Amino acid sequence: MNVHGVNDFRQTGIHTAEPLAPEQSALDMEMASEKLKRHKSPGTDQIQAELIKAGGRTISSEIHKLINSIWNKKELPEEWKESIIVPIYKVDDILVIIQA
Repeated sequence: MNVHGVNDFRQTGIHTAEPLAPEQSALDMEMASEKLKRHKSPGTDQIQAELIKAGGRTISSEIHKLINSIWNKKELPEEWKESIIVPIYKVDDILVIIQA
Protein backbone atom coordinates (compact mmCIF):
# COMPACT_ATOMS: atom_id res chain seq x y z
CA MET A 1 0.00 0.00 0.00
CA ASN A 2 1.51 3.30 -1.03
CA VAL A 3 0.24 6.32 0.94
CA HIS A 4 1.48 9.62 -0.50
CA GLY A 5 4.82 8.18 -1.51
CA VAL A 6 5.41 6.25 1.74
CA ASN A 7 6.19 2.59 1.13
CA ASP A 8 5.75 1.44 4.74
CA PHE A 9 2.29 2.27 6.12
CA ARG A 10 3.63 2.27 9.70
CA GLN A 11 5.70 5.33 8.84
CA THR A 12 2.66 7.51 8.24
CA GLY A 13 1.45 9.66 11.09
CA ILE A 14 -2.00 9.39 12.57
CA HIS A 15 -4.00 12.54 12.01
CA THR A 16 -7.27 13.42 13.65
CA ALA A 17 -9.96 15.57 12.15
CA GLU A 18 -10.13 19.12 13.42
CA PRO A 19 -13.48 20.82 14.04
CA LEU A 20 -14.94 22.22 10.84
CA ALA A 21 -16.25 25.35 12.52
CA PRO A 22 -14.98 27.50 15.38
CA GLU A 23 -16.94 28.15 18.56
CA GLN A 24 -19.92 30.43 18.14
CA SER A 25 -19.49 34.06 19.13
CA ALA A 26 -21.94 35.90 21.36
CA LEU A 27 -22.89 38.04 18.37
CA ASP A 28 -23.74 34.90 16.36
CA MET A 29 -26.06 33.79 19.15
CA GLU A 30 -27.81 37.17 19.32
CA MET A 31 -28.30 37.21 15.55
CA ALA A 32 -29.70 33.67 15.60
CA SER A 33 -32.17 34.51 18.37
CA GLU A 34 -33.36 37.55 16.42
CA LYS A 35 -34.17 35.29 13.46
CA LEU A 36 -36.45 33.03 15.53
CA LYS A 37 -40.02 33.07 14.24
CA ARG A 38 -42.83 33.97 16.61
CA HIS A 39 -46.00 31.93 17.13
CA LYS A 40 -44.36 28.56 16.42
CA SER A 41 -44.80 25.46 18.54
CA PRO A 42 -42.02 24.95 21.09
CA GLY A 43 -39.92 21.81 21.13
CA THR A 44 -39.76 19.20 23.89
CA ASP A 45 -38.27 21.81 26.23
CA GLN A 46 -41.49 23.88 25.93
CA ILE A 47 -39.48 27.11 25.56
CA GLN A 48 -41.16 29.39 23.07
CA ALA A 49 -39.25 31.66 20.70
CA GLU A 50 -41.00 34.68 22.20
CA LEU A 51 -39.46 33.92 25.60
CA ILE A 52 -35.95 33.65 24.14
CA LYS A 53 -36.41 36.90 22.23
CA ALA A 54 -37.81 38.69 25.28
CA GLY A 55 -34.76 37.64 27.32
CA GLY A 56 -32.49 39.78 25.16
CA ARG A 57 -28.75 39.73 25.79
CA THR A 58 -29.07 37.95 29.13
CA ILE A 59 -30.67 34.84 27.61
CA SER A 60 -28.44 35.01 24.52
CA SER A 61 -25.38 35.10 26.77
CA GLU A 62 -26.51 32.05 28.74
CA ILE A 63 -27.38 30.12 25.59
CA HIS A 64 -23.96 31.08 24.21
CA LYS A 65 -22.26 29.63 27.31
CA LEU A 66 -24.34 26.45 27.04
CA ILE A 67 -23.63 25.90 23.34
CA ASN A 68 -19.88 26.49 23.74
CA SER A 69 -19.77 24.14 26.75
CA ILE A 70 -21.43 21.41 24.69
CA TRP A 71 -19.10 22.17 21.76
CA ASN A 72 -16.01 21.80 23.95
CA LYS A 73 -17.24 18.58 25.59
CA LYS A 74 -18.08 17.19 22.11
CA GLU A 75 -21.17 15.42 23.42
CA LEU A 76 -24.86 16.30 23.17
CA PRO A 77 -27.06 16.18 26.26
CA GLU A 78 -29.31 13.08 26.26
CA GLU A 79 -32.44 15.25 26.16
CA TRP A 80 -31.30 16.75 22.86
CA LYS A 81 -31.21 13.32 21.27
CA GLU A 82 -34.98 12.93 21.68
CA SER A 83 -37.43 14.05 19.05
CA ILE A 84 -41.16 14.02 18.54
CA ILE A 85 -42.46 13.25 15.08
CA VAL A 86 -45.98 14.44 14.40
CA PRO A 87 -47.46 13.37 11.06
CA ILE A 88 -49.17 16.15 9.17
CA TYR A 89 -51.65 14.73 6.73
CA LYS A 90 -52.98 16.33 3.60
CA VAL A 91 -56.75 16.35 3.18
CA ASP A 92 -56.63 13.56 0.56
CA ASP A 93 -54.52 11.34 2.85
CA ILE A 94 -57.03 11.66 5.71
CA LEU A 95 -59.90 10.69 3.42
CA VAL A 96 -58.03 7.54 2.36
CA ILE A 97 -57.34 6.62 6.00
CA ILE A 98 -60.99 7.18 6.99
CA GLN A 99 -62.33 5.13 4.09
CA ALA A 100 -59.99 2.18 4.82
